Amino acid sequence: MQSNKLRMAIRATAAVAVFGVAGQASAVSFSAGDYDVSVYGYARMNASYDVDSDQALSTRSGSFEDLAGNDNAPDGHFGADAVQSRLGFKTVSPEGVSVTVEGDFRPGNLRLRHAFGEYNGVLMGQTWSNFNSFVGNTSTLDFDSLPGLAGLQGRVAQARYTTGPLSFSLEQPQNSIVFFDPVEAELDDADKRDGMPAFTARLEDSQGGLSYSAAVLAHQLTVDDGADDDSAFGFATFVAAKMALTDMITLQGTLTYTDGANSYLYRSGENFGAASAYVDGDSVETISGYGGSIGAGINLGGGRSINIGYGYVEVDWDDAVSDLGAAAVADQSESNQAIMANYQWTPVKNVMMGVEYQFLKRENVDGTDGDASRILFAAQYNF
Repeated sequence: MQSNKLRMAIRATAAVAVFGVAGQASAVSFSAGDYDVSVYGYARMNASYDVDSDQALSTRSGSFEDLAGNDNAPDGHFGADAVQSRLGFKTVSPEGVSVTVEGDFRPGNLRLRHAFGEYNGVLMGQTWSNFNSFVGNTSTLDFDSLPGLAGLQGRVAQARYTTGPLSFSLEQPQNSIVFFDPVEAELDDADKRDGMPAFTARLEDSQGGLSYSAAVLAHQLTVDDGADDDSAFGFATFVAAKMALTDMITLQGTLTYTDGANSYLYRSGENFGAASAYVDGDSVETISGYGGSIGAGINLGGGRSINIGYGYVEVDWDDAVSDLGAAAVADQSESNQAIMANYQWTPVKNVMMGVEYQFLKRENVDGTDGDASRILFAAQYNF
């Protein structure tokens, strides 16, 4: 019984990531000739009140950008939008070929989220990176959620093969390489070249009262200005797990380590991925980082739940300080952390309302820091 309840909790967590809500996701299904067709989505309003500096992005998610040194920023900011609203289509042919296309309106215009086909374990198109898992995620109202979650937590073009609990992929690489521009006296993007795809491998399964996931990623980092070039390899790895302690309480968490792959260290930079490497003379030098999250979910019954989570990431800029100088990387984020606690209520099927408190904190390489408290409200109507 506990194992079944845990599997249901894992599926609900995946629905949170896909649909952005802890309530039950649904779809309008019908047949068109020999095809099974589903239309799904939701309308959602997010509202936020920033007690301190204005840290809101679209969907009213909290941003770490400009958080350090925000002591003199104006206090008290309200905003609301509906750009997280979503629409998706899925078809399954008589031969078992499935095609999914999904979009939403973040940051204000229609954008493509998913567009992929699947047949016999082979997936081609754009969807969640294979270097990603929702198993250890805590349900938050913030669309971008906690720092330190497992892997990219984003969607990329890829070719993937899945067999049982194992999956392998070749993906569009995600990386940032920087150099110090002495004219502007700041870090700038280097002339990087993607010469090969990123390779990933993931194991995700459950046993008894535990569900777990682990993955590795490797990619090449190349700088090429047309005259000189240099390369290095970056890698990343994560583990994630969820355990049902009782029928009411789950504990979940994640751990990630990267070296030359900080784009896959979730929310480690200005707001998302930090730089993966820097250029020292003619040499590409990798930057390492680590992070993790931990959380608990409490099912109160009657469609009510409480979720509490903490996430932390840290990037190691020490070598860059030695090679480029302290001033070159002084304003780079060294650590980001957040606490998010929410109450969610599903009064009827396909309707969710919730309120969330957030505390965000950032510290830069030079020791400058800052924090902010925020309150979020969300209302979502699924179909």
